[in-house]
Amino acid sequence: MNDDAAHRAAASDGPAPIDPDQLRDYFSALQERLVAAAEALEGSGGGRFRADHWEKEAGSPLAGSGCTCIIEGGRVFERGGIAFSQVSGAALPASATARRPELAGRSFTAMGVSLVLHPENPYCPTAHMNVRALLATRPAAEPVWWFGGGMDLTPYYPFVDDIRHFHATCRQALQPFGDDCHARYKKWCDEYFFLKHRNEARGVGGVFFDDLNEGGFERCFALTRAVGDAFAKAYLPLLERRQATPYGERERDFQAYRRGRYVEFNLLWDRGTLFGLQSGGRSESILMSLPPLVKWRYDWRPAAGSAEAELYEALRPRDWV
Repeated sequence: MNDDAAHRAAASDGPAPIDPDQLRDYFSALQERLVAAAEALEGSGGGRFRADHWEKEAGSPLAGSGCTCIIEGGRVFERGGIAFSQVSGAALPASATARRPELAGRSFTAMGVSLVLHPENPYCPTAHMNVRALLATRPAAEPVWWFGGGMDLTPYYPFVDDIRHFHATCRQALQPFGDDCHARYKKWCDEYFFLKHRNEARGVGGVFFDDLNEGGFERCFALTRAVGDAFAKAYLPLLERRQATPYGERERDFQAYRRGRYVEFNLLWDRGTLFGLQSGGRSESILMSLPPLVKWRYDWRPAAGSAEAELYEALRPRDWV
């Protein structure tokens, strides 16, 4: 079985062993831990996350609830969101069934944690992390379940040591699940977070996986937890190093320009965004990933040899570790 077939293998034969309470307990606790870690970095004089608890209204195509924790105008984070949600619907949306047409018409339950953090300092990278589980059912058919997720780094002014730390932490987290696991999921991340219309990577990668059910529920859940638990260790030390770096309008202007690429990817290519919008999800929570200030310019390129040009060198995929 090749890598793609392994990643997208059909669900295991027997009843789905997912315990929704077990999943919910982990995901909701992960959200709480990540919010606490981000607030600790903000410090006593920094910002705090606002918890927005929500529940889908009667008559909505989705049923479910969640909590979106948002910070805006913090000492470190200009904008950030750390969200937990658990939703169910009568039919999987097109973004899911286009890749797996055999699942068309199945009802589903999905839950997980999604995070995007946009620091104000341009020398601090943006980061994204998501871990999730999904169960699709249909009468007189075996349930189908899978996990997905990953994390990736989007710097504006890249530091090689920071990028190496991020990738090394990802590799360490996945090492218990096979010697080839990190290499497979790093490659998948490089291919996924790519703006096809620009022929350009969004950032410097990380790890990404989807449709994960190979090896059984316990292994897949453990792998998903390993990724979620590794995020704070992979990312927050980079902010501790760079948050006091002086910057000016030039750096902020370039940051706003590159944030435009982030917006383009999320609205045009991101599966999670498309899944949420197509399934009738809560728009405010889905679009929390967008940065507060963005700029676009026509056919702009950085000057050769400039600090801004170094980013485009770093965007080329490589083995950072």
